[in-house]
Amino acid sequence: MPRFAGLGGWEWLVILVIVILIFGVGRLAGLGPALGKTIRGFRKSLKGEEEEKPEVPTQTPREGKVEPPGKSDAR
Repeated sequence: MPRFAGLGGWEWLVILVIVILIFGVGRLAGLGPALGKTIRGFRKSLKGEEEEKPEVPTQTPREGKVEPPGKSDAR
């Protein structure tokens, strides 16, 4: 088996068990999505894409009132 960073399979297994004991399975499960979100944000910043811009409040034609985004007349 190839050795990565000078460590074999058993050494990595011991390290994994220690990490699970220290952080717990719950925190490690949340690490994956958080890491993915961070990587996506980093890639967007490299491409120069801007974050989603917040919607500007719109004006209803018949009443002239300003509504916050996401609100509608339908009740």
